[in-house]
Amino acid sequence: MITTNRMKAKIRSGEPAFGVSVTFPAPEIVEMIGDAGYDWVMIDAEHGSHAPEDVYAMAVACEQHGITPIVRPQVNQPDVILRYMDRGAMGVQVPHVNTREEAERAVRSVKFHPDGDRGLGGGRKTYGMSTTEFIEASNRETLVCVQIEHMEGIENLDEILTVEGVDVFFIGPSDLSQSMGYPGQRTHPEVQKVVNGALEKIHAAGKASGTPGGPAETAANIEMGVLYHYTHVPTIVSTFSSVFFEAVKAAKSPHAASQEFN
Repeated sequence: MITTNRMKAKIRSGEPAFGVSVTFPAPEIVEMIGDAGYDWVMIDAEHGSHAPEDVYAMAVACEQHGITPIVRPQVNQPDVILRYMDRGAMGVQVPHVNTREEAERAVRSVKFHPDGDRGLGGGRKTYGMSTTEFIEASNRETLVCVQIEHMEGIENLDEILTVEGVDVFFIGPSDLSQSMGYPGQRTHPEVQKVVNGALEKIHAAGKASGTPGGPAETAANIEMGVLYHYTHVPTIVSTFSSVFFEAVKAAKSPHAASQEFN
């Protein structure tokens, strides 16, 4: 059954929504993310190892903990996106969108007629609803995020921003840095200049923006007006690990000093 997409509702009301990208099948991690207070999980099938059956399990875990499952598909293709949507995804973050036509294709892949042409063949979200109710609820609650991560997409951003049905325009700094000739240098001043300029253009058009970031970057992005945020499981683990080991070192130092004195 389609339920209210609380993460999409937050974005529409101008509130930031916070998520975590997970690249490996682990419903238990999703449960921890939900209990930690996040709004959504990005199930990364582009860079991760998720198959459709894994998305099913991850989506169920999201639902049980009140958070929204968003899938990043490998490619912007209707048959690929369909399989994830039918297994419970409440939206997609489509990578490598460079043109208006590609953004329109993403919307059509997620939405049913009259908003799109997604194949209507059931899926677990249809349970307990009539077909008409399911179509209306799905078109209303599913989220479409398009990922602008190449200079071609930046150059075509004005046109991409006119596409109806896109909820979030996401700027991906890692691939963008590569596209600009600064691979791996997402914080390079020239890359940051393009990222910030794109975010400002999105906001000026009255649209919602997204971009990834750790704690410090996310705080700055919130100040800029970004609404769609996520970090990664390794970032969370490394942040916790550094805090943990600093605390352990601090706890050990008096003990070590005392032993040396004795």
